[in-house]
Amino acid sequence: MRKGSKWAVMLVALAALMLVAAGCGGSSKKSSSSGAGSSATTVPSNAKKGGDVTFLAAGDVDYLDPGQTYYTFGYMVLYSTNRTLYSFKPDDSIHPVPDLATGPPEISKDNKTITVHIKSGIKYSPPLQNETVKAQDIKYAFERAFTKQVPSGYAGTYFGNIVGAPKAANTGSYKPISGIQTPNDTTIVFKLSSPDAVNVSQALVMPITVPVPKSYAFKYDQKTPSTYDQHVVFTGPYMVKNDASGKLIGRTPGKEIDLVRNPSWQASTDYRPAYLNSITIKEGNNDLTVASRRTLSGQSLLCCDAGQIPPPVLKGALSGNKSQIAFIPSGGTRWIALNTTVPPFNNINVRKAIVAVFDRNALLLTRGGKTVGDLANGYIPPGIPGFNESGGLQQNTDLDFMKYPSGNLQLAESYMKKAGYPSGKFTGGQKFLTIATNAAPGLNTAQVAQAQFAKLGFKLNFREVPQDTLYTKFCGVPKQKVAICPNVGWFKDYTDPESMLKATFDGHSILQQGNVNWSQLNDPAVNNAMDAAAELPVGSGRNQAWAKINHMIAADAPGIPYIWDKTVVAASKNINQVTNGYYTTQDLNFTSVK
Repeated sequence: MRKGSKWAVMLVALAALMLVAAGCGGSSKKSSSSGAGSSATTVPSNAKKGGDVTFLAAGDVDYLDPGQTYYTFGYMVLYSTNRTLYSFKPDDSIHPVPDLATGPPEISKDNKTITVHIKSGIKYSPPLQNETVKAQDIKYAFERAFTKQVPSGYAGTYFGNIVGAPKAANTGSYKPISGIQTPNDTTIVFKLSSPDAVNVSQALVMPITVPVPKSYAFKYDQKTPSTYDQHVVFTGPYMVKNDASGKLIGRTPGKEIDLVRNPSWQASTDYRPAYLNSITIKEGNNDLTVASRRTLSGQSLLCCDAGQIPPPVLKGALSGNKSQIAFIPSGGTRWIALNTTVPPFNNINVRKAIVAVFDRNALLLTRGGKTVGDLANGYIPPGIPGFNESGGLQQNTDLDFMKYPSGNLQLAESYMKKAGYPSGKFTGGQKFLTIATNAAPGLNTAQVAQAQFAKLGFKLNFREVPQDTLYTKFCGVPKQKVAICPNVGWFKDYTDPESMLKATFDGHSILQQGNVNWSQLNDPAVNNAMDAAAELPVGSGRNQAWAKINHMIAADAPGIPYIWDKTVVAASKNINQVTNGYYTTQDLNFTSVK
């Protein structure tokens, strides 16, 4: 690995180290017309250009701004409207391919410099259709993502060791980063303060690498938050409708997003076929039972944004419409987050009591049971290095409060007594702010969770909001003091255990906006262990280190993990549905009308 100047070398090694086969990691060769369990990642031979589709969604994307989006639904839109340095084809979520880049990144012998060459002649969408993408635009994209105006959820986590990067991401205004250099218009160089280039290179698939032209965006980025989200220019096959000034008139937040072809896009420079003429995203379909049934019986429809179609519909579809259903291994975990800064959840024994009492099997059933995933006992899921080293499906069951998937009231009460509640029940009387999604199956999960909290005397101030609002306005904003977030989930940023644990449980990753450490866990021992593990090279030692961290996190009881799931999506009969194993939903670049 120390000799690897090409990313292909690193990826071959990484693939060899994967301990779970393609069906778990996202790489699959199954046809989209195969039966139940198909991941629908292969483009059918009868795919043709043309046609319009409608996507039925419960909520909205979090952001169209590539510097801020960090939500699966947002990724689905971003990777059809924009181009990153590297990205993933539908059938392989392990090995990225060059997108804006001309080839793999070049890594220096000391593992502290990454050089990427980009394609020339890539043009922006109107109103910048006469401007081409330059390396300086990618440099600015990184720099803006460290500011308080563009609070990226991961810039500091994965790219904080770039020389000159702000020590505290998202707290200050724009400043150039000296360690990002552009010797010419088609070359970008990243200088790192630590020998971590191989690992940092893996994150060059992320939206932060979408070019943002400073001459156009800077005026929007002066506002807090930036208003570039309403004026984005695009580089992908599709774009959101805009007017002559660049204002996005094709999006009505919470209601609709209209994607049309980007006239500046050149198919000869891209691997995406972009079959469809247009995609209309209709939001506000909170009743996913209705939306998914409508999709299965209708024409030119796709569904759903909430992670899976509801279990009752899924059961019927597997009997009569199984070719219209796709299961996508998510490489992720869902859990109920407990805010460790809100009393009494700042008491570790209270948190252990809550985990102990929970019937996690009941939570699993709200998502569809074992048909759609395994019971989670930790935070490194199948398909990610470190899963087997953690103990596989039985990871963390050596912890007594994680030992009983149906719950153990007696054990839970003993922990409550240790926390200072002699009766074994919470006696404070107050209600705890709980923000739940307003659509099934997530709403069902939250309602079951409410009953589990009641076993120990906890009463909830239970509020329902759209999933995007849950993240952007509440659970991702620490000042809101949300005590319980029952509908959070995390899916791989890239195929490495660091991408599962660092953003979500490192105390240094807590942000005031766009925060994804929903539990606000800030355990110095965990933080220090992550800092050390992040610098380890890809291999068994790295996997073992992150497996140990996985156990340390579980021992802190920051939440109740309950499923390592597959995403389940649906399409109408006249649609060739193609999914992407990286962002675990339909790939609009490869989906077509029959």
